Amino acid sequence: MADNPRGAMFRVIVPNQASRVTNAELFFDLVFVFAVTQLSHTLLQHFTLLGAVQVTLLFLAVWWVWVYTTWVTNWLDPELTPVRILLFLMMLGGLVLSTSIPSAFDGRGLWFAVTYAVMQVGRTLFWLLVTPSHRTAVRHNAIRILTWLSGSAVLWILGGLSEGNARLWLWIAALAIEYVAPAVRFWTPKLGFSSIEAWSVEGSHMAERCAGFILIALGEAIVVDGATFADLTWTPENVAAFLSALVGSIAMWWIYFNKGAEAGSAMIAKSAESGRVARIAYTYLHMPIVGGIILSAVADELVLKHPSGHSDLKTIVSAVGGPILFLVGSILFKHVVRNFLQLSHGVGIIALAVAAYFASDLSPLWLSMTTTLIMIVVAAWETISLRSPAEE
Repeated sequence: MADNPRGAMFRVIVPNQASRVTNAELFFDLVFVFAVTQLSHTLLQHFTLLGAVQVTLLFLAVWWVWVYTTWVTNWLDPELTPVRILLFLMMLGGLVLSTSIPSAFDGRGLWFAVTYAVMQVGRTLFWLLVTPSHRTAVRHNAIRILTWLSGSAVLWILGGLSEGNARLWLWIAALAIEYVAPAVRFWTPKLGFSSIEAWSVEGSHMAERCAGFILIALGEAIVVDGATFADLTWTPENVAAFLSALVGSIAMWWIYFNKGAEAGSAMIAKSAESGRVARIAYTYLHMPIVGGIILSAVADELVLKHPSGHSDLKTIVSAVGGPILFLVGSILFKHVVRNFLQLSHGVGIIALAVAAYFASDLSPLWLSMTTTLIMIVVAAWETISLRSPAEE
């Protein structure tokens, strides 16, 4: 990498040359494989309305700490030792955060809250401290973000010190502050709003990083399927359930990576407003995609263990809700990067909703195979339709 004395620890951006994802970033991501596993297991063990709200909140926190780190490493150079050390410290925090997930609303709430707050505030403070004084717009952005995250950190810690509903509501308020902040461009007194121009990113790097998180979620689903299947007595029913789960994951991979990931990378790399695209398409719209994969992994485990009988509410919600959430995120993401709504995805969402209506009459295995078939059709339809000159 070329010398960059005025940029200090910032990446050197070379026109028409993509910044590659570094090994340090990939190493950092490994912690979040564990986090995703913890989230799916926690949801499986607390599959109630309250449990779903709690796990959703924890998922949003995990995603937010990962994606904020991705933004920072899009600007800073992870090949430099101080930035690598930052990532390694974030890995330590990520492990504590992940191990706290199952008991975040019980005995380890304060551990989760303090770790999350330290990760968010500490990383942003590091970014501010290593930004040269002449990069005024970047320093102002760091100050804006630090202000918002410091405010939410107070609520996180107060929630960790509280119990029951008080903890839940304080953490909801903390997350609301953090999720609203980018939408209002981190407005702060005196500094005002951040400009879109100040949020320029290296687009292909951002796209590759978020695609990597999709792989993390899909990989976790496959690991869960394999581990669950290995512990079972193999019967024709759970062998079929295992195959359905695997093919369903492949279909999700195909829907995201065959056309969408490439289109997103090309679009953001050429965009004059890469920061705006990154905020909408990657920071926000990848959340339902990842959430759908996690919920589908929960369904896979339920079906593998109990493939026969009638589908209960837990199985229906996860088996149908996971693919719907995935397709909703995918169609919105692809709308941003392609400028049109993918018909195959819309029809897939409708077909899944119809399947949900009849799901209680189906066995978990047949429900799983039905949703998998719908996802295969969506993947094939999109692949064929985008070969036509009119839609390319």
